[in-house]
This record gives sequence, structure tokens and C-alpha cells, in this order.
Amino acid sequence: MRRLEVLTIPAMLQASYRDFANNQSLIFVGEENLTYRQLETEVKKAALQLQSLGIKKGDKVAIISMNMPQWGIAFFATCILGAVVVPILPDFHPNEIKNIIQHADVSVVYVSETLRPKLEVLAGLTVINIENFQIVSDTAQLLFEDINEQLFEYPVVEEKDLCSIIYTSGTTGKSKGVMLTHKNIVWTAQQSWIIQNIVPGDRFLSVLPLSHTFENTLGLILPVKYGATVNYLKKPPVATVLLAALQQVRPTIMLVVPLIIEKIYKSKILPEINRKFITRILYKIPTSRKLLHKVAAKKLFATFGGELKFFGIGGAKLDDNVERFLMEGGFPLAIGYGMTESSPLLAGAGVGKTRFLSTGIAVEGVQLRIAQSDRKTGLGEIQAKGENVMLGYYKEPEITKNTFTEDGWLKTGDLGCFDKDGNLYIKGRMKNMIVGSSGENIYPEEIESLINRMEYVLESLVVEQKGRLVALVHLNMEELEKKYNSIKAETASFINDETSIILKEIQNKVNEQLNKFSQIQRVVWQTAPFEKTPTQKIKRFLYYA
Repeated sequence: MRRLEVLTIPAMLQASYRDFANNQSLIFVGEENLTYRQLETEVKKAALQLQSLGIKKGDKVAIISMNMPQWGIAFFATCILGAVVVPILPDFHPNEIKNIIQHADVSVVYVSETLRPKLEVLAGLTVINIENFQIVSDTAQLLFEDINEQLFEYPVVEEKDLCSIIYTSGTTGKSKGVMLTHKNIVWTAQQSWIIQNIVPGDRFLSVLPLSHTFENTLGLILPVKYGATVNYLKKPPVATVLLAALQQVRPTIMLVVPLIIEKIYKSKILPEINRKFITRILYKIPTSRKLLHKVAAKKLFATFGGELKFFGIGGAKLDDNVERFLMEGGFPLAIGYGMTESSPLLAGAGVGKTRFLSTGIAVEGVQLRIAQSDRKTGLGEIQAKGENVMLGYYKEPEITKNTFTEDGWLKTGDLGCFDKDGNLYIKGRMKNMIVGSSGENIYPEEIESLINRMEYVLESLVVEQKGRLVALVHLNMEELEKKYNSIKAETASFINDETSIILKEIQNKVNEQLNKFSQIQRVVWQTAPFEKTPTQKIKRFLYYA
């Protein structure tokens, strides 16, 4: 493994510029216009521009942009000055963007043209158009292309220096600024190489927001450290755009959240299996199910370009049925677990090493433990220690203090347990746990997992309402409408009646698999998709009664 003596972004970049000078670095799909040597030029020019605006070590620079090569240039330019990057998720509300800029003391913001309407220009804030690096408010400025990058001199940046403040958009509703150092981020990227070797010939296709630590560390820092190429889409990743890009790039590495592959499975693969009576019957037999999975996975592999060697899934829980399909089908599946506060990776299993329902073993160099575990189940809070763990939350000393144990372990808030081989299994969030009428612990995520296996179910959420367990279920109406059309029944009343029957069947079938105290008392049709975080976890707090 190519290890660095100094774990900082500028040290990493200088090594990559030297070792991979002629390799393509950050590019749009179908283009070849930015080698690592050219990346060095662009980053230094952007850094000199920031210096001309008075940016120095410790100053805050925000990025509000869709994914593109310029995002990485802006990020690296800020980092090599010792300034602090504040990545802001593109789907944040304008009020939330304003609050973050003010809370983080941002003085310069890079913004893409499409997102500029979301940005309220505040006093003392300089805005740079990220597409061409022109300062929005300055008509007499020096053109970016005329900046002489040879004038740049690297300031001293240390491993312990703050590199990024990433504001989470969690399931509980309150955004907090996670402070990550240079060492946090670069160390995590370096250790991730142990799970999957990255080589200069690797091609990443980026589909997750760079403002999120999952894509930021593993989809930007990791490939750049090892000289790979990262491809970005010029348009939003709708099906037609993504399919064309997959065939053009033929990626070797992809990082996704579960929703992406779950949609493909539930809208394409499962309906094809259920379309014929014989395959429906065969699918219920384990040996023939595996054969059907291998056939379907082979077609899916070709759809993804046919050269994938690592398909990393993280950010949220993967549907059990989808995980089984990928594993039995021989798809190059890898699973990871982490959080923004740990830069993000804590545990993972590479291709061929995954275990069903497990997130793998602790990343080398990371310590994991289960605190106050239940004697019967082994469940307890997952706690972590390692070089990837954050400094704390920006301007939130009390919340920071409560997030760590007295002996310095990060409290993840997740419930989990280990098997005899050290594989980690996550059962849900502590905050989501429901206490039954007789004191029983009920884990809604486990019930949701059963519901999501049911035919026509896209997603679900189990909540407590007036002492009763209620399941909100979002159905695949596209598949249901195909069924209705096949029997030539299109009236709204008929659809409502059929939906009621389906929901009742879901309740009965799921309750047959649950302990009495975990059984659902009511199932409600959730007509609209649930609102989600950038990693596609449901914002549960919005649905509590």
C-alpha cells in the first residue's frame, strides 16, 4: 500500500501529482481533459485566487454545487491553504444554507449556477461561480486563466489541523457541524485501501453528493490518493443518463446508497421473476432461486458496464432481499458501516467477504466495542475509537461532550452485536427503539425489514401512535397499476379496495413472523414517498405523531 508519512491533503496531492502526472484525474463522463498534472495547475490557481481574497489558514470556505470536477478543485484549493471546507448539500433549504454559512463563519462560497438562487448573499460574503471560478460580484477581476500557478507556495499544514466541517442532515432533524481534521480524512482513505485495492487504472463513476462524507472521503480522496479517475455526470442521474454513462465509462468502482440498487431490484428484477408462473414457483425453492439470481445478476453486471470489481453500498441499511440477490448472484458486493463523525468508515467487508446482514469487521486501526450489552441478545450501543474520529461538533461543546464516553469512545447511537468472528450486525438506532407496554424492547427497523420483503412494498416506517404499533407503507403503484390494467379495472374505488386488501395481507403475513409484543396493530397507506436524508434514510422525526 502506498503510505504517506504526513497525512494531510496537500501532502497527499503532491505525491499524486508526482506519481500519476499523466493519468486522468477528475473528469466529466466522455471527456479526457484533466490529468493529475493539469489538476495541480488548476488547484494552485484556485488557491492563489482565494489568497487574493484574503483567505488564510483557519478561514471557512463553503461549496454549494452539484458534483463536477471543479468541486474537487475548489475543495483541494481550500485545503492546501490550511483553510476549512464547509461542504453544503445541494438539497438543503435556502434557510438552512443561510444558517450554516452564518454558523460556520464562512467568508467565501463556491456555488454552481443552478444552485445560486438558493444562496442569499450576506454581508462580507464573497461568491465564486464554481464552473469558471469567476468572482460573481467583481467585474474588474483578474481572469482565472491568467493566474500564474507557479507563484503558489505551500503553507504549513499539519495533520491535526481542521480540514472540513460537514453539516449532517440526519433522521432526527437537527444539523450539526462535524469537525474533521486532515488526518481523519486521509487516514480513513488510506485504511480503506485495505478493503479494496485502488490502482491508477480504476474508473470511479460518482453518483452520490460530494458534500456527504461517504462520497467525499471514499469517492474523492481515496481515488485521488491512488491515481484513479473519477467520472462525473453533467446531468442528474436519472435512469437514461445513468445507463448511458455506465456503458461509456464501464466503471470498475461504484459507491451507492441502498435505494439505488433497491429500486432496480424492485422495479426490474423482481417483476421479471414474478411475470411467469413457473419462475414464481421456482423462486420459492432455494436452489432454483440462486440460479435465477445468477442469471439476473449477470444481466445487471452487463448493464453496469461489465467491468465492475467493487460495488460498495453504505449510508443506510440494505434491504434483506436485495442483499441476498446480490450475494447469491455473485455481484461484486461490498458493505460498509460508518458515520460522518468517523470520516466515515468504521467497519466493512470487501468483495467475497460479505456475510448476510453483517456490515463486516472493524476497519484496520479502528476499535469497536458494544457497551452495556444485553445478556440474552448481545445487543448494545456500538462505540468507536480511531484516528478517523472527529474533533467534535463546531461551536457545540456540550453536545460534543455527550457524544463521547468518559474514556474517549465515540457513541454512535446505533445498536449492534458481534458474531464469533468479529463481524458487526446492526439492529437499529437507540433513539428509534420503542418500549412496549410490559417493558419489552421493540426495534422498528427489524419490523420494517420484514415489511419491505412483501410484494409491492417499496419502503415502510414503523412508529408508535397512542400506544399502538403503526406501519406506514409506501407501495409500488407502478406495478399495481400494471396488474389493474391487465384485468381492465381502472376505477379509483377499485384501486383503493385492492390496496386495502394488500395492506391487510401485509399486516397478517408480517405479524405471523413477529413476537406478540412486536406485532403491528395498524397498517396505513403512505401515498407519497417518505422524505429522506442525502443518504436516503427516512427522516423519521417527520412522521412521529
